Amino acid sequence: MSGRAGAALRIATRTLGELMTTLGLVTMLFAGYAVWGQTGAIDARQGQLDQQLDERWGASGDAPTVGPATPAPSGGGSKAPGNRSGSGDQGGPPGEAVARLHIPKLGKRWVVVEGVRSRDIRYAPGHYPGTALPGEVGNFSVAGHRTPAIFWRLDEVRSSDVIVVETRTSWYVYRVTGLSVVKPDAVEVIAPAPGSRGGAPTAKLLTLTTCHPKWSNGHRLVVRAELVRAQERVAGSPAELRS
Repeated sequence: MSGRAGAALRIATRTLGELMTTLGLVTMLFAGYAVWGQTGAIDARQGQLDQQLDERWGASGDAPTVGPATPAPSGGGSKAPGNRSGSGDQGGPPGEAVARLHIPKLGKRWVVVEGVRSRDIRYAPGHYPGTALPGEVGNFSVAGHRTPAIFWRLDEVRSSDVIVVETRTSWYVYRVTGLSVVKPDAVEVIAPAPGSRGGAPTAKLLTLTTCHPKWSNGHRLVVRAELVRAQERVAGSPAELRS
């Protein structure tokens, strides 16, 4: 190889390396924005949902109720848990704020909306249509994205930690009973009585689902909890939120 050809090869190799490095940096920046850059937008939308709840809870009328929880796998689109599609015709219109979810261990609070379609849970955790509402016998099930502004640190929750759900009339204190990792189509985790092979529900349960691990949607992280007590909202926030 002549000296001129060798020099040209070295220049081409160096240029290709620089292009690959630039492409890698751009890819990393895009991925970082996709995960971290939406935090501001989510926080802003959560503020709007907070206001929506305050306005609606200040009006007369009871909170919405739902019938027996009978979740089933979606026939198309996303799958449960974590991304199962739903009509949102129970518990309120899709995307409407329905409750507040507090996890003292993480120092986090979110407004929960109705529905788990992509557009429903873009800025908030979503209630699986067809599952129980807070405090009801059955399984109040909620999905959220694994983003820093939502369920990013959900894997830090441990058994015996508390999760508090706030509705228009009541505070519901649930205690975590366990965590597990399942496949995306494991719809049984949001059944009315998980693990009972279709039996009628007797307990008042809470289930949270999100993608697992971080940066991936290959599996779902599931947090299970059971109601330990409830108190009227007018009595003030429960001690678990003040400790």
